[in-house]
This record gives sequence, structure tokens and C-alpha cells, in this order.
Amino acid sequence: MNSEQLAYVLEDQQKKLEEDKQICIGRELAGKAIGLLSLKMPVIITGVRRCGKSFLMYLVKNKLKLKSRQFLYVDFNDERMSEFRVEDFQGIIDFMSSYGYEKGCLLLIDEIQEVDKWEKWIDRIKGSYQIIITGSNSKLLSKEISTLLTGRSINIGLMPFSFAEFLDAKGISKEGWKSGLEERAKLKKAFSDFLETGGFPKRVITGNSLVLSELFENILYRDVIGKLGKKMEKPVKEAASFLLANAGKDISIRTFSEAIGVKNLLSAKQILDAFEKAFLFFFLSKFDYSVRKQIQNPKKAYCIDNGFLATVGFRFSEDKGRMLENFAAIELKRRGKETYYSKEKGECDFIIKEGIKVTGAVQVCYELNNENKEREANGLIEAMNKFGLKEGMILTYDDEDTIQKEGKKISVIPVWKWALQ
Repeated sequence: MNSEQLAYVLEDQQKKLEEDKQICIGRELAGKAIGLLSLKMPVIITGVRRCGKSFLMYLVKNKLKLKSRQFLYVDFNDERMSEFRVEDFQGIIDFMSSYGYEKGCLLLIDEIQEVDKWEKWIDRIKGSYQIIITGSNSKLLSKEISTLLTGRSINIGLMPFSFAEFLDAKGISKEGWKSGLEERAKLKKAFSDFLETGGFPKRVITGNSLVLSELFENILYRDVIGKLGKKMEKPVKEAASFLLANAGKDISIRTFSEAIGVKNLLSAKQILDAFEKAFLFFFLSKFDYSVRKQIQNPKKAYCIDNGFLATVGFRFSEDKGRMLENFAAIELKRRGKETYYSKEKGECDFIIKEGIKVTGAVQVCYELNNENKEREANGLIEAMNKFGLKEGMILTYDDEDTIQKEGKKISVIPVWKWALQ
């Protein structure tokens, strides 16, 4: 890529950053990213495609009130950068020198995983610039990258909008439920919408569900099939459909392998690993003090956004309960909780571990009624007894109560209210 081509593309990208980000919606991680810049280390922001990583960089730039030559935005997802090679990295530095960029300016580098050997370039320049990097592959979090960057980088995981961010985007007060029945009803309606549409910014802003179908295909082909090879196209699509239809169910590798028609268990594991690296699905292990047993036990699969379940996945009879559980799994992941599930005689959906100690047990149920109340409470109490917990939680769509049973306290909380805590 010659210097003139590179200069033209870089200049155009600065304009596009401003033009494409006219709708200004706050992101909760913007302040954290700014704070981490003071540590003088590259900040790496990872997450599924189109979850708002480049917009987060735009917010950081605005909050810092940077002028046009105090930052440089480089988007490697731009098709015009397809000819970019490792030797062209120096051209970016030369461009900044030639066009009057301030010394030590902020580099905002988008989708860097599209270019080979980027780590060595970042390692070479990191002492001279403030740097924020985004990527859509969890390889950016690997120990290899930390080693190449001599251990001096900080990772942040970004996800699609939280419910609070969704409300901000829709102009709905997060405190509305405290104001009266009308405002509470408005908030519940918003949560019902969010449960179905999910939090991908473009879907929220445009209201067009086609956005999600196209995005799902894009992630499958670029980040999963693109890594595994074209010959894996059919099993990858089968696997995606299977996981969407079985969100929240515990699945063994053998069951998964048979369902997608892949006899080789190693190949099946590679597909699951590729999904996780693309941030499309994540998996919870059954809690066990033995790491070996945790690895061997069936895992629960969850999708990174409820919108994919509703738009791309098959509809199933337990839709509402599964959608609620998938949402709770996403929210726990967003909060950085180390989460498992527990299954003995009964089942508890989420076990939360901090350090070496289990500190929380959470059950999810769309609504509590005479048919399921005892089963849900017993599964939770079984886990609470196992881990020595005095309090537990049942998240529901709208039920609110306190249950005292066997000397244990169970708080029944509407999941939309929990999400705003």
C-alpha cells in the first residue's frame, strides 16, 4: 500500500468517524477506558462485532475534548485497507509526522486483528503514544499477546447495550419505576421490548430486525467459518442453530457432536471454541471443586445477545423463560462475575464465585406459580446448603416477594429491576 493511498484513506477515516457517530449515546465503560489511559499502557477493547467498540473510542475522544490533530483513528475493517501489510505500519507514523499530529497523540485503532503481526508494532510504539485498540476476536486477550506486549496492556470486554444503556438510547428514565404505576408500566414495556430485540446499537437505533440477521451471518462467515475453513460451513451453521435452540440447556460435547453431524469430537470442540473466540456464544461449566470434572461435565450455552435468539433462532415453547435466563447470564457476564451452574437432585441456574469462595446463588424463572414454586425454591436451597449460603435470589419477569424456608432467605426480584441495580 503506497503512502499516497494510505494518506487518503486515513484522512477519510477521520471524517467518517465524526459523520458515523452523530447519535450520541453514553456507554458505561467510557469513563473506565479514560481512567486506564493514565496508566500509560495500551488499552485493548474486545467484543462481538458491532457492539459499539468504535463508538466507545469516539466517546473517549469527545470526553477528552481532543482536537483533530490530537488523535488518529485507524479502521482496519475498512475494505480499502485490505492491501495493508506489516511493512505499512511505519507509514502510519510517517503520516502523522507529515500532517502535523501532536507528539504523543492518542491512537484509536479499530479491528486490529485484521492485520498480521500488529503486536510487534504496538510493542515498539507504545511508549510514545496513548493507544486504544479494538478487536472482535478473543485472541487479543490471550497470554501470547500479553507476552508480545511484554505484559503491559489492559483488557476491557465490551458487550451490546445493557438495559440501562437501552433506556438511555430510548430516552426513558431509569428511575421511572419509583415514580408511579404509569412510569413503572412504561419501564416494564421497555424491558419486554429489550428482552426480544437485544442491545446491538444499530438494532436499537434503527428498530430494524434485519440488522441482526445480517450481523449474525457476518460473524459466522468472517469470525467462525473464516477461521475454520470453508469446508466447515455446513457444520458451523448446524451448530449455530443448535446452540440458539438450546440456550440455557446443559449440553455434553458428545450430544453436540451428534446433533451437528460431526463425528470427530476434536472438530466439534474447535467449532465451540471458534464461537467463543468470536464472542457469539459463551459457556458455563457445572460447578465442581475438581477442575478435571468441570471440564468433563456438560456445559450450558448462552448467546451474547437476546436479539439473536428472537430473530435468528428457532422459536420454542419455553421462549419467555429461556429468554429471561439468557438475559440474566449476559448481565452476570457484563458484571464480570465468575459464574457456574449447579445440578444435583435439583438445579440452580447460576452459582457466583469470588476468589475461592461461592458467594451467590441465582435462580431464573419467568413467573412463580403453584406448579413450579416449590421446584424452583428447592433447587436454589439445595445449592445454598451445599455452599453454606444464607441468602439466595430468584429472578422473575415481574414477581416480587421474600420467601423464608429452612432458615434461608430467598429474595424474589423482577429481573428488570435487578438489571438496573
